[in-house]
Amino acid sequence: MVKKNACVFISGTGTNLKALIKSSREYNFPININCIVSSTKKADGLNFAKIYKIPYYILNLNNQLNFQSVLQKLKGNNVSLICLAGYMKILKKNFLNKFNGKIINIHPSLLPKHKGLDAYKKVLESKEKITGCTVHYVNEKLDSGKKILQKKVFISSNDNEKTLKARVQQAEYRAYAEAVIKLFK
Repeated sequence: MVKKNACVFISGTGTNLKALIKSSREYNFPININCIVSSTKKADGLNFAKIYKIPYYILNLNNQLNFQSVLQKLKGNNVSLICLAGYMKILKKNFLNKFNGKIINIHPSLLPKHKGLDAYKKVLESKEKITGCTVHYVNEKLDSGKKILQKKVFISSNDNEKTLKARVQQAEYRAYAEAVIKLFK
């Protein structure tokens, strides 16, 4: 199987990055993660780049020279797919246009419910019985792109933000891998 090159964008701990790297090491998984982009050099997830010897870049969307440099590196790495995994910055229109239809994201709710930040808090405040995660294409509107896949998680009456987040993240790790496979079938 010829794998497509992918890049994962992160901002934080990189748990979804780690899950995607592990999946990408499987023979029949359709992508090879050949670079990582972070919005900050302090992201803990960059440790996975170092552990797995994957090149990484820091993207400053407000610095045009840095932006162009990272864009060239992605093109030089023949990136066919960008996976946003806890990437907490809004990508600008010109970047989205360069990779139109090749950027996906995972969000910790069943979209279109609870877009943006604080999804776990919003879910608990609305006293829902079920939540989950959504893998979707990225477009110009926040968490509004076409859905690829969703996974449901039941909410316990004992749940708080921390316990709910832990269970939803476990669903995210499976959902992201399944969505990537679905894209390349």
